[in-house]
Order: sequence, then structure tokens, then C-alpha cells
Amino acid sequence: MKYKHLFGPVPSRRLGISLGVDLVPHKVCSLNCVYCEVGKTTNLTINREEYVPLQDILKELKHYLDQDPELDYITFSGAGEPLLHNGIGQVITFIKSNYPKYKLAILTNSTLLYDQNVRKEILGIDLLLPSLDAVSKKVFKKLNRPNPKLDNDEIIDGLIEFSKDFSGTIWLEVFIVPGLNDTKEELELLKNTITKIAPDQVQLNTLDRPGTESWIEPVSKNKMEEIAAFFKPLPVEIIAKFQSRNKVRSYQKNVEQQIIETIKRRPCTDIDLSEMLGIHINEINKYLSELLHEGTITSHQQERGTFFRAK
Repeated sequence: MKYKHLFGPVPSRRLGISLGVDLVPHKVCSLNCVYCEVGKTTNLTINREEYVPLQDILKELKHYLDQDPELDYITFSGAGEPLLHNGIGQVITFIKSNYPKYKLAILTNSTLLYDQNVRKEILGIDLLLPSLDAVSKKVFKKLNRPNPKLDNDEIIDGLIEFSKDFSGTIWLEVFIVPGLNDTKEELELLKNTITKIAPDQVQLNTLDRPGTESWIEPVSKNKMEEIAAFFKPLPVEIIAKFQSRNKVRSYQKNVEQQIIETIKRRPCTDIDLSEMLGIHINEINKYLSELLHEGTITSHQQERGTFFRAK
């Protein structure tokens, strides 16, 4: 079977061997973050719909999981916000009922957690990886560029309420962008708010490869360590790419080589590579990040997006 909604397993430093489940098309999201490596949001929405057919997702999952694959996690992520799919609760129930050995994770921008029904739908998962990059409305709007109907105070209240009811694990990600959320004022707001959310881990991240906006720069390792120290005594770690991903068990050298050989012939964007190689854009971006980190390839911003070239 050729899978349209499953991808990977993806080489993930955090999740090990992770099978991705993509519930929305590229790029349906409630935010249009300046740093997003998947590109600009084309459908900025908070409307929950059956963006891809639920039965198709369940059919693909049954075909894949009936083979009893070795997985650390099945992860709801992809090219948009997974909680926008109104059938995510049914997918969770299907997996937990039929394949209880597998742990479930959700990567989310947290924006739909103000909705009590959404919170109830996802209580059955094992790991939530929400993001919270800003507390002040000013920075939230500049950095995350939300759907205008979203209110950051309501999103934060939703995170707090979910953490009270959830028996699983929460790893809260904060993506640091210089000049936006690395100021003393914003970091103090973040620390106070995260203390109320009480996640099991706070994970600090910064730019791994070119984001949506070309002016975004990564934060230095020293600065990230300063921010981590500021967040203490919260349980905090730096997940930004200051170490290699290619030792992760699911890292496939053949995929890496396919990418290199393709961009040797002509420069390509991540979307080009995804379409040409038939590999999900999230998976492509994991390998591009590694190749940029190693210095094997370079990136150049052009009108159509970021193009990658082999050295």
C-alpha cells in the first residue's frame, strides 16, 4: 500500500522511531509562525473539519500496524495543526483499542486546547508535545501570527486545564527567536506561566534550518544555556540542534543519499524534494537539517522559497 497519511519512521532525537500521522493537508494551521520550517500557512483557520477522510487514515494505520512494526511512538504531526482534524479522537481510540502496545504522541501548537471537547478527545494519548513561544499578546502576534479569532490567554488557560486532567507526560516546547521572545520581560512571563502549566519537561528550541521568514536567526548555544539557567528550577533542557541526529536508529542513509543526488543535479526546495522523492516534507526537513549541520549542503533564499544545493 502507498501511504498518503502516514510517513516515516522519522529520525527523531526526542521520540526515537516515530511513525508520523498527518491529519491535515499542507499547510492548514491556526498559526503562521515566522520560524516554521514547513513553510507559510496557506489556510489560517481554527475550524475543525475532516480535512482528510477518517476512514482512509484508519485503513492505512491498520495495514501498517498489522505488520507489527518496531516503533517508539506513533506521532500525530505533519504539515499543519493535527488538532484541527475533527476525527483525531476516533483515531486515538482506534489505535488504543486495536494496537495497545504502541504509545501515542501529539505535536501541537496548543491553540485548540481552549476547547474543552478537544482536551477530552486527546486524554487517551501518552505524550503531549505542545508549544508556547510567547505570553504577551504583542509578541504572540509578531512571532506566531495567529488566526485573528485566537486569544493567547485562552490558549494558556487551556494548557493549564489540560495538564490538570492529563495522566500522561507533557514536554512543553519554547522556540526562541532573537529580538522577539528572548527579552527579560517575555522570558519572565514565560517562566511564570510555565510554572502554572507544570509540564514534565520544558524543551528550548531555536532555528534548525531556514524558516518561513529569511530574517530569522538561530540563538547561540551560550545564549540558550543562559535562558535554560533562567528557567530553573523548572525541569528544562535544550533540544536545539547542537548535536547530530544521524545516530538515531531510524535515520536512513539511503534517504540522505537520495536528497544529495537530487540536489546535485539542480537546486530544490523542501517541497520539490518531497514531491520528487515521494517522502513527506517533515521527514525531508529532518534530513536537510542534518546535512546543513554537517556542511554537506547549503541553503539560499529565493522568491519561491529556500533552495538547497550540494557543495
